[in-house]
Amino acid sequence: MQLFGSTDSGHSYKVRSFLLLTNTPHDYQWVDLSNKPSAFLAISPFGEVPVLLDQGRIFCQSNAILIYLAQRSGQFTGGEEWQGALEWLSWEANRIGFSLPNYRFALHWQPQPPEVMRYLQQRVLADLNTLNEKLAVREFLLKSGLSIADISCSAYLFWLDQIGVDVADYPNIKRWLAAICQLPGWCHPNEAMKRIPNPD
Repeated sequence: MQLFGSTDSGHSYKVRSFLLLTNTPHDYQWVDLSNKPSAFLAISPFGEVPVLLDQGRIFCQSNAILIYLAQRSGQFTGGEEWQGALEWLSWEANRIGFSLPNYRFALHWQPQPPEVMRYLQQRVLADLNTLNEKLAVREFLLKSGLSIADISCSAYLFWLDQIGVDVADYPNIKRWLAAICQLPGWCHPNEAMKRIPNPD
């Protein structure tokens, strides 16, 4: 199994995190997004990371890959709450998975007009409020415990400091992230997604 991802890609981190948390053997292939290799573009349907190769099959789009891995391994599915896990993945794609990455990207790499920045910031804050409220009644997003819903929705939140948000302002999110950090195999995205030097 090979995972193609890159530094600063929270979407890639979702998949890498699942593989690490489940102790799934895999090779992590770092991709330079500023100069994408032709070999990578040949296998990436959208020219984006992450891409997962497994048994000759190509998988793309982070949440779709999480669904595949959960079904393949039987881990972090949410069990009888599978439908709930899928609903959270859809919410993530439209909400926190849209607002936070775009706001972070605009702050650090591609500034946008003030009105766009305000819009993205307000979207982020609204999404954080939603998560904080939902996490007030349970440890993880589903009653059954950690699932791909948590892996997906938390990915970019380990970089909240990069967008000027203090996680302490969202105590339920802070507790949730701390619980995820304590899981065997967990690794911060800065470490998990860094470039791995080629062996000599």
